[in-house]
Amino acid sequence: MFPDDKLHEECGIFGIYASGAEVARYTFFALYALQHRGQEAAGIVTSDGKVAHVHKGMGLVSQVFDEDNLRYLLGHLAIGHTRYSTT
Repeated sequence: MFPDDKLHEECGIFGIYASGAEVARYTFFALYALQHRGQEAAGIVTSDGKVAHVHKGMGLVSQVFDEDNLRYLLGHLAIGHTRYSTT
């Protein structure tokens, strides 16, 4: 994949499927742990299989998400992403 033998950083990504669980909150904590994989922006999408809910923004995970916007990310599955841009 890479022409040299050096370590490379890329975006962080996390997914969860858990019926009856607070998947947005679990995804927030996972992205917080993956923050070193991208510090420019973050986003979470959740779904119940019919409707998708999205929240994203520029900045660190702790700057993008708070209790208010996590409350509206409903569903039993979620995908989260932290952005690490390359030149």
